[in-house]
Amino acid sequence: MQIARRYLVQGRVQGVGYRYFVQHAAARLGIRGWVRNLDDGSVEVYAIGSLAEHDELRARLHRGPGMADVHGVEVREAAMEKLGDFRITA
Repeated sequence: MQIARRYLVQGRVQGVGYRYFVQHAAARLGIRGWVRNLDDGSVEVYAIGSLAEHDELRARLHRGPGMADVHGVEVREAAMEKLGDFRITA
């Protein structure tokens, strides 16, 4: 069963390759969706996948790339969107 979630990632997550890290992780996990920087310095992730895929993605979001310093990951259930892959958006 596929579910959709939004993740709000806070900390030092911009300017450290975080979006590319998330795109790579999502592609390896088979997750569809997108990632984008927000004006407040956080990163938003929209993801569609199985519960197990979401569990693994969330663990990776907490780790981030080497230069990131993640302070928190907020999770919310989301409405399903029709997406074919995982991309970085503006």
